[in-house]
Amino acid sequence: MTCGSYTQNSSANVCVLSIPSKGESAERMLTASMLTGVTRSMALAWEPDWAVAMSETYRELDGRQGKDDPWLGWVTYLPSHRGTVPPLPSPVRIEPVEDRGTLIILTPERFTVANPEHIALARRVRELLAQAGLMRRAEAGPRG
Repeated sequence: MTCGSYTQNSSANVCVLSIPSKGESAERMLTASMLTGVTRSMALAWEPDWAVAMSETYRELDGRQGKDDPWLGWVTYLPSHRGTVPPLPSPVRIEPVEDRGTLIILTPERFTVANPEHIALARRVRELLAQAGLMRRAEAGPRG
């Protein structure tokens, strides 16, 4: 997990939770409710420019995700200052994070790159978010 810092390689304060793919930890972590809770906690604790819970396999597959642009994963957090999340297709769920932003949960079932419906859904949601102006890099620099 990386979070809460600006670096020479990135002008964004982001939180990225890479989901384990094997073992006991993976079985406990790989639920929409668990990842929603963890991502919500990351958003509240670190107030990032964006946050995501996703597998490295999906990150590698989706080459359209820029270095500082928000990534779209199984669970994604976008703060309110980015704009309003538009209506998204079913089964996507949108949840507020207090008055700070929005969680986007792509599917209640385990998101996997082996499921072409999941990949198609993620691409469609990314398109809708991009059209709303939510998937581009935000203004750089620490908050003060």
